[in-house]
Amino acid sequence: MSSRGRENRDDPGSSSRCLTLLEKQKYIEDYDFPYCDESNKYEKVAKIGQGTFGEVFKARDKKSTKKFVAMKKVLMDNEKEGFPITALREIRILQLLKHENVVNLIEICRTKATVNNRYRSTFYLVFDFCEHDLAGLLSNINVKFNLGEIKKVMQQLLNGLYYIHSNKILHRDMKAANVLITKYGVLKLADFGLARAFSVPKNDQKNRYTNRVVTLWYRPPELLLGDRNYGPPVDMWGAGCIMAEMWTRSPIMQGNTEQQQLIYISQLCGSFTPDVWPGVEELELYKTLDLQKGHKRKVKERLRPYVKDPHGVDLLDKLLQLDPNHRIDADTALNHDFFWTDPMPCDLSKMLSQHTQSMFEYLAPPRRPGQMMRHYHQQINQMQAKPQDNSLIDRVY
Repeated sequence: MSSRGRENRDDPGSSSRCLTLLEKQKYIEDYDFPYCDESNKYEKVAKIGQGTFGEVFKARDKKSTKKFVAMKKVLMDNEKEGFPITALREIRILQLLKHENVVNLIEICRTKATVNNRYRSTFYLVFDFCEHDLAGLLSNINVKFNLGEIKKVMQQLLNGLYYIHSNKILHRDMKAANVLITKYGVLKLADFGLARAFSVPKNDQKNRYTNRVVTLWYRPPELLLGDRNYGPPVDMWGAGCIMAEMWTRSPIMQGNTEQQQLIYISQLCGSFTPDVWPGVEELELYKTLDLQKGHKRKVKERLRPYVKDPHGVDLLDKLLQLDPNHRIDADTALNHDFFWTDPMPCDLSKMLSQHTQSMFEYLAPPRRPGQMMRHYHQQINQMQAKPQDNSLIDRVY
């Protein structure tokens, strides 16, 4: 709670007089946080993340100079009173989730309230440190995943999703930058800032969750069309986008607007029609947006040049289903033949041991489309060599 909030609540004379600076300083210093250590127990080493969520730092525990942690700053700039409700939700969810493939929250710490910070403490969420995020690894051309290693990444990602969905939690921001990997090859789902608990609607009552979640390039079609009664399939769509990215090395659909993202999805997964997606016409934005018609589903056709494994292509096809009711869930995905045929999922630590420098999206240059763009330009050249029929260029975006 802010200093103003404490005055009004706890000081009986606050309504008739203002505290002097000396009185305020003594009042704040006497206010103790018995379960919240001061952040100066850690020494910041480097900034490793930046976004609308705030900043993330790599830090060293001063008591154990070899132990590193990640410190996520809680944004307080827009909070006039109290602690941000979104941060409270994230903390509560992280306290409930304890799994090898979910990032571990160690503690919450804060700076001391002084005159220099206007008596407003800065709070940090402190996590076990992971050396890489998946977006950072994929941005480095020298990091090469073989098929067994790709299977291991996806197996751990789906294990994490199965666990949180079983505990009735939606992540709601699945993307490569939110997938952390330790130097030992252990994957951790991270950044639960948009996560929330969900419930299965009863008696035809519909949930009314916000659809303004998930980074645009990974946002499923139901959210783009205004659905507010959604569940775990929104995370599975993101898992499909991440899985394709393991081969393309770049997000497969990079729309600049929601309308453009819908166009890219329809050109890859087919047009949004009641035939392939019963009930789509009832979604809020279905009739208000200009949705392209006549596109056939081409997921396997477009991704096969990158994903040589037929089981991998089949799993991707099931993850990128337009109809969320037909989209594969985490449990079924983990039993897919992709994970139970040679080469089997294999340990990542040997490959990662060749890379001693940490790799994070924040520290990396923009990812190069690489093979995906080369293939795209080849297709353009082929199209230009043929008579034009005014059809759209066939490509993975």
